[in-house]
Amino acid sequence: MTNRERFQAVMGFRPFDRLPVLEWAEWWDATILRWHGEGLPAAVTGRYDICRYFGLDMYRQDWVQVRGAACPKPPSHGAGILRDENDYERLLPHLFPEAGVDRSLWEQWGREQERGESVLWFTVEGFFWFPRELFGIENHLYAFADHPALMHRMNEDLARWICLVIDDICSVCSPDFMTFAEDMSYNHGPMLSKALFDEFMLPYYRQVVLKLKERGIIPFIDSDGDISMPAAWFEEAGLEGVLPLERQAGVDLTALRRTHPQLRFMGHFDKMVMTGGEAAIRAEFERLLPLAAAGGFIVGCDHQTPPGVSLDDYRLYLSLFREYADAAGELSRAG
Repeated sequence: MTNRERFQAVMGFRPFDRLPVLEWAEWWDATILRWHGEGLPAAVTGRYDICRYFGLDMYRQDWVQVRGAACPKPPSHGAGILRDENDYERLLPHLFPEAGVDRSLWEQWGREQERGESVLWFTVEGFFWFPRELFGIENHLYAFADHPALMHRMNEDLARWICLVIDDICSVCSPDFMTFAEDMSYNHGPMLSKALFDEFMLPYYRQVVLKLKERGIIPFIDSDGDISMPAAWFEEAGLEGVLPLERQAGVDLTALRRTHPQLRFMGHFDKMVMTGGEAAIRAEFERLLPLAAAGGFIVGCDHQTPPGVSLDDYRLYLSLFREYADAAGELSRAG
């Protein structure tokens, strides 16, 4: 199978030759810095150069930015850049760029996709993430009560812009999947109630997801933390996949699969075992093997590979990953 055929088979719950072997997220800068001191060639620095060096399947991502380069920056992490509707009006010239999509890049990637070499996806900010970035973490949570009209206006504007992004990209080629960046959960569950989700997010997700499905693009939600409870909310909104399913936050994919048999999943390999040696890494792959063989699940690190992982650790991880990727394929074909 080509990379794209393999992705489509796994995501379609059909038999596949092997699992994709990939990193869905970039590595931490500190991780690459460490590896350069342990034998990774100094010239190997870019995301896709590193993928080629390790022989990973090629999954190309375009994070389409909703804020222009000249948009004001927050004074510190978690701080905001607006307080009210007047500030939002002031920021509008820096938001929702009309030329946010690099068409020449997508034309190049589209040729790879046609040959089956690359799986293509794009990311946009979701309807929790975007207002949080503008209000700041604390003020965003108050804004559901203090500025409801502005919250709706922001997400109406965002939904309209995302639909334009979809049209722009699809005028070149159709991505295989996409992700909404949300991070609306922590290790005890979602940061808002179902009622607030239904009022402030659900209508806009439904609007965008309808357009994605018309194009045959699989919509994923990308949220750190324990996404177990809101997975049902997103499925109700029409989303079809969830990642990265962090083990440290208590996510149990076996339980999620029982309650969400049609959802697709990506990630869930506990990054904290990558330094534990062969027995620990094997045990983690053994845990995931039955789930992966059943389809609809692409195994991957449950977030970026941390800098505590040495180059030798990572090479061992990939060696075992390939072994279990083949084993999952054999089980899938055996039925």
